[in-house]
Amino acid sequence: MMQIKLSGREDGAPKITVRDLVAGYCDESEQEGPVVGYGGKLNIRPAFQRNFVYGEKQRNLVIETVRHGFPLNVMYWAKIGNDQYEVIDGQQRTISICQYVGDITKAEIGEQGQYLSGEFSINWEGAPKKFSNLTRDQQNEFLDYELSIYICEGTPNEKITWFNVINIAGLEQTPQEIRNANYTGKWLMDAKRFFSKTGGPAIELGKNLVTGEANRQKILETALRWISHDYDNSHKGIEEYMADHQNTENADEIRGYYRNVVDWANKVFPNQTSVRVQLMKGLEWGRFYNQHKDESLNSETLEKRIIELIDDDEVENKRGIYEYVLTGDERTLSLRTFDEKTKIKKYNEQKGICVAKNAVCGNAHFEYGEMEADHIKPWRLGGKTDYANCQMLCKDDNRIKSGK
Repeated sequence: MMQIKLSGREDGAPKITVRDLVAGYCDESEQEGPVVGYGGKLNIRPAFQRNFVYGEKQRNLVIETVRHGFPLNVMYWAKIGNDQYEVIDGQQRTISICQYVGDITKAEIGEQGQYLSGEFSINWEGAPKKFSNLTRDQQNEFLDYELSIYICEGTPNEKITWFNVINIAGLEQTPQEIRNANYTGKWLMDAKRFFSKTGGPAIELGKNLVTGEANRQKILETALRWISHDYDNSHKGIEEYMADHQNTENADEIRGYYRNVVDWANKVFPNQTSVRVQLMKGLEWGRFYNQHKDESLNSETLEKRIIELIDDDEVENKRGIYEYVLTGDERTLSLRTFDEKTKIKKYNEQKGICVAKNAVCGNAHFEYGEMEADHIKPWRLGGKTDYANCQMLCKDDNRIKSGK
């Protein structure tokens, strides 16, 4: 059973202030290094943690809370050894504070005795001020703010359970962030280096093809969905892949796979102007690659057809064009349909008679609600969605004609 102690209480948990937290603060995450604080004793970003995702407004609100002495939500640390800890919950608030103050143990001292440190400014009494712009008294008041921190001791599984159920920081965890917490290991650490950095390799490589915030694990989730053929959004394939690879030494397989998908898409569809990127970005390129990578596809032929489809007013879903030229499935195009006025007029003109050739209904009479509008000349043969090309058929004959 996991034991919990609140900092500053008589049950043995230490009293922890902002001054204690920022001592020895170091963030080497861009160089694949650690993010630590509390005199080097606190691992602020253990493997199961997500990246820093607070925006400027959320980050500044944390500083305002401390500045005014208001209660800051409880944070959770796990004790992992003799006087060593790692953050279970509260990483975003912790980094916000540490970035604002900086490591005071290495800071230069100004003429007024204040610490010359910190990375950003907030509005302080009507003016933007970094921590270094505050008076020594203001700095000391900020540094003496006592944090509410629960110190948790227990097994690794208990620690992960706490991470999954606690959500105090204000930003709900994404499903992939939660999966990351359940499958920590060397594979995940290596995968995150490639897929989980804003402006990182995966983003740069697939900039015209993928969407989502890398630091919220959206790009990693996309690559996992593709490589595991997880097309039904059940995420079972993703979880099985992560479970199978949790203890793998590296993420070379999924990294190489992702590169193959991007290279294939760029080769098959090389025209990636800004207008085209709007149609291409966010499509299921991994699924297209899995299903069509072994086909002999001519990029020039495909490009000619894409131009025709973009100019075709019958095609309402232009983003479905790329899937259509690969599969021939007209449903991806959301082709124009006949409006109600046209259908009613045509129904009255036919006097409710189904006009299908070789009709299974024997060209019987039907009520309006029992009939459907059909293109006399199909779209694929150049038929348009206009009155002259409309006929009303009973539902059975329309499905037979359409092959539905």
